Amino acid sequence: MKLAIAIPARYGSSRFPGKPLAMISGKSMLQRVLEVAHKAAEPYDDITVFVTTEDKRIAEHAAELGAICINTPSSCPTGSDRVLSAIRQLNDWPDFIINLQGDAPFTPPAVIRQIFDAFKDNPRAEVITPVHQLSWNDLDRLRKAKETTPFSGTTAIINENKRALWFSKTIIPTIRKEDELRAQSNTSPVHQHIGLYGFRSDILETFCSLPQSTYEKLEGLEQLRMLENGIHIQTVNIDIEEGLIQSGIDSPEDIKRAENYIKTNGEPI
Repeated sequence: MKLAIAIPARYGSSRFPGKPLAMISGKSMLQRVLEVAHKAAEPYDDITVFVTTEDKRIAEHAAELGAICINTPSSCPTGSDRVLSAIRQLNDWPDFIINLQGDAPFTPPAVIRQIFDAFKDNPRAEVITPVHQLSWNDLDRLRKAKETTPFSGTTAIINENKRALWFSKTIIPTIRKEDELRAQSNTSPVHQHIGLYGFRSDILETFCSLPQSTYEKLEGLEQLRMLENGIHIQTVNIDIEEGLIQSGIDSPEDIKRAENYIKTNGEPI
């Protein structure tokens, strides 16, 4: 079984241009993401890790870091389209590929391994993505972060079979009688989506052939295109240390939060 970890790293972010090159406590964001990917890949034999970008500056930095980099067109509308464009340039397509966003430097390597292992257990799975059930303290942190960066952090609704029903940049579900629930448990009913996906390669190709969907455009979440077109998204529940940054870096304010976390808690890996 051929596996791959692709890191789409786009320079032209409208909210944060040059984001993959931004420094976080002495390391570029891209360097941190590559370290996560290589650590995650250690247990597997037939696996490829590569960066894919539209920008010469990012490609040059990837080369400085000793990474494989595949150039893809600036016209790719999403990270998933960029990953598909990249794997079309490989001699052998992977059976399963994880799209590790280039702005997710705090992704625990164990999470990536859980996705690979879930696919090995169920090779018919179409898309696999991780979620984390938030403690009340982490839910409060997410609410606080959204006061200044409302589009940071995505939450998910999942069913009893761990299939995703919906995702939103709004915190869902809305919680009635929250005080009662807090008294009963340290864990909230809110699942935060950890922004990476594992795709069966044929499903990635199908997904990228579909037009943008209604709710995808409204929320800015490409996974809603999958749900609106009947693609099944299986989730894996993961445990993350309380306080660890769980969303991607979407703004300069997120850089400050990341550096504060590292200053207080040390390096994540």
